[in-house]
Amino acid sequence: MTLGSAVAGRSVIVRVPATSANLGPGFDTLGLALAIYDELVVTATDERGVVVDVTGVGKGEVPTDESNLVASSIAYTFARVGQPIPGLRLSANNVIPHGGGLGSSAAAIVSGVMAAKGLLDGIVELDIDLMLEIATELEGHPDNVAPALFGGLTIAWTADSGPRARKLLVHRAVSPLVFVPGHSVSTAVARSLQPATVPFEDAVFNLSRSALLIAALTQSPELLFEATEDRLHQDYRASAMPETNALVHVLRDHGFAAVVSGAGPSILVLAGQPSDRAAAAALVTEHAESPWRATMAAVDFKGATVKAHQVEVKPQQ
Repeated sequence: MTLGSAVAGRSVIVRVPATSANLGPGFDTLGLALAIYDELVVTATDERGVVVDVTGVGKGEVPTDESNLVASSIAYTFARVGQPIPGLRLSANNVIPHGGGLGSSAAAIVSGVMAAKGLLDGIVELDIDLMLEIATELEGHPDNVAPALFGGLTIAWTADSGPRARKLLVHRAVSPLVFVPGHSVSTAVARSLQPATVPFEDAVFNLSRSALLIAALTQSPELLFEATEDRLHQDYRASAMPETNALVHVLRDHGFAAVVSGAGPSILVLAGQPSDRAAAAALVTEHAESPWRATMAAVDFKGATVKAHQVEVKPQQ
């Protein structure tokens, strides 16, 4: 059965960066976009249903029908702006690790929202505030979807009018290094270990470090070590990722600004200069009890992108 969709035949290419939330003290507030990307081609069709082809991370594991997170995010966005949902063909090349604390679910959601924006171009205008609102509704919080959308360093918060975010440019001397283990940790499990209340002095401590971290990332990278100290969440979650916790302490004992990336178990090191990354990688290799993959990633400054894709029309035989 055909749908007669106004967007049938349109195709877009979407590219979305990985993200690291919290950055130590900035719990549920700060996020950083990293130059590690999921890419996909989305084509709207007149036929009902969804077909998803996945290469890379998640191949053979993630759903390939309408329950796929990218596909369901496209459908949600179409419904949210009152447009009929077309049939969809998705071809996804995934690089961002799943369950690693690098914003894979946020990337999938933002991919869907961006794909919907591209497919609806000229029909419905999705501005950046609406896209942030939709992505936050799907993700549940804005700390990962904000940097995925905007790029750079983002401060995210929720106002009475909805989620808001502010993008800041990161100092060019900041050199991120990501360590990814071969296992994952459920975000829900990590969040369940967080206490409902924390000591007053710990709250004040993190307020000071969060403010300092903004200065360190944008103006004064030499302050990154002190600025990434945390008392609100990492120690509480340590039991869910003991090797992550141990390696973070090893790195910090040697002067590296190491933090748990998002809900973990990946580790983010915010090095002050590129040469420091090799020394940090050597430390992890020496002390890790299981294999960890090191990725020297730049900061992504553009955020998610979408552009039209020319669908190849094959001549009839």
